[in-house]
Amino acid sequence: MHLEVRIGSRSQRRWHEELITRLRALPDTEVSVRIVTEEPTKERKQLERLLTLERRLHGLAKGLLAPASLSSPTSRSEAESTPDIVLDLTSTPAQGTWRLLYDGRSGHDAAADALRGGRFPLVSVVDDSGAVRAAGRPGSELPGLLSTALADLHAGSVTLIVGAVSGSPFVTPADADEKPASPRPFAQIAARRVVGAAIRLAYRMLYRAPHWRVGWRRLDGPDVLDLGELPKSGWEDLDDDGYRFFADPFPFAHQGRTYLFVEDFDHRTGKGVISVSEWDENGPKGLPTPVLTHEVHLSYPFVLEHDGEIWMIPETSGARRVELHRATRFPWDWERHSILLDDVEASDVTVFTNDGRWWMMATVGFGGSLSDSLCIWSAPDLTGPWTPHAHNPVLVDIASARPAGHVVNKNGTLLRPVQDGRTGYGAALGIAEITKLDDDGFDQRIVRHHTSGERWPGTRLHTLNVGGDIETIDGSRLVPRFWRSRG
Repeated sequence: MHLEVRIGSRSQRRWHEELITRLRALPDTEVSVRIVTEEPTKERKQLERLLTLERRLHGLAKGLLAPASLSSPTSRSEAESTPDIVLDLTSTPAQGTWRLLYDGRSGHDAAADALRGGRFPLVSVVDDSGAVRAAGRPGSELPGLLSTALADLHAGSVTLIVGAVSGSPFVTPADADEKPASPRPFAQIAARRVVGAAIRLAYRMLYRAPHWRVGWRRLDGPDVLDLGELPKSGWEDLDDDGYRFFADPFPFAHQGRTYLFVEDFDHRTGKGVISVSEWDENGPKGLPTPVLTHEVHLSYPFVLEHDGEIWMIPETSGARRVELHRATRFPWDWERHSILLDDVEASDVTVFTNDGRWWMMATVGFGGSLSDSLCIWSAPDLTGPWTPHAHNPVLVDIASARPAGHVVNKNGTLLRPVQDGRTGYGAALGIAEITKLDDDGFDQRIVRHHTSGERWPGTRLHTLNVGGDIETIDGSRLVPRFWRSRG
């Protein structure tokens, strides 16, 4: 197959180079590039000035938005070759071509306009007949800056294009019919960035940021999945000492006792380890104690029991692998048993069984966000071998891809908590019902949505888990740098 990619002369960016590289890696695919002359616009100049301002205020690199140096064919044979598919990425694509649309519009400016409206756009790849070949909502962990959000948006667009060309089906994103908002003026955004940078500097001088907190409650009745909403009362905070924060809570019952495993992040070292607290009738018995360390940051301590032993799959995305650890003296001592996946940047790995088969879900980084591209693997046993799904990633959606806790079977219905990062990392929590899971594909629908507020004071709502006699969630709070708990 011969695929021609058309790019505007003033729009070339490094993400285009990444796209060409990934397309050329597809089997039996010849890729050529055609540069189309385009005139400068007032809006493009304003956008570039705003991006430059953000980079200077926050010390950011250009990354995927750096200029590229692609060129049109130089040989006559290449120039005269008739392509099977023409992918037109310019702002005015020609008739009979494939198009990349941001909320239904083409071009780099359309992507920026959606972000200026305060939301991530629905990105779709449409073929020459008008049929949608792929759709998703790429996102960013830093949506508040155009320079980071736009780069991550384009990285996700690359994934969608590659999937569309290769024929991989994608799940429809949550709230795909959400209405786009009008873009804010560049001058207004620039003024906000200057003020915001000053506020951010003052905030970091006065507070430890971010500072996550764990909430827990005794479970003497229905849990949140059964209730359908967060209870109005009953949540208690897991204490910390101000220097460390705790997040990603995973409660686990063993021999009549309840233990809570958490990410334990020390602000002084900038690195997380896995810690545990034992529970009694009065709650946690002291601050969590470290039980697992690593050369990279650890988080999301997914703990489970299988074949009479207790296992943990912590997030080790910094090492680009998924590791399986086994308890040698529960809960205090652990050893690495095996590497389940290698050379993959997987976040929040979650495993479960369904119909006698093991499934693994995680979001994977493809050069952009670590929270918007859901990949799946399957295996005959927890220890593997794990086989990637033929259509990975099966979903590109910042609102519903990243796992947020155990997948739970409720009366034959598989429910998975998911992170909604449309307004920032860990901002809200969704509950998705898995409606299809097999070798042919995956599908889900969002059945509930939870945010912080009256029922969970503070900001952010990030995970949901049940274990033993407690239910846990987490969020964040303000902690002054000079404050320290007396505990």
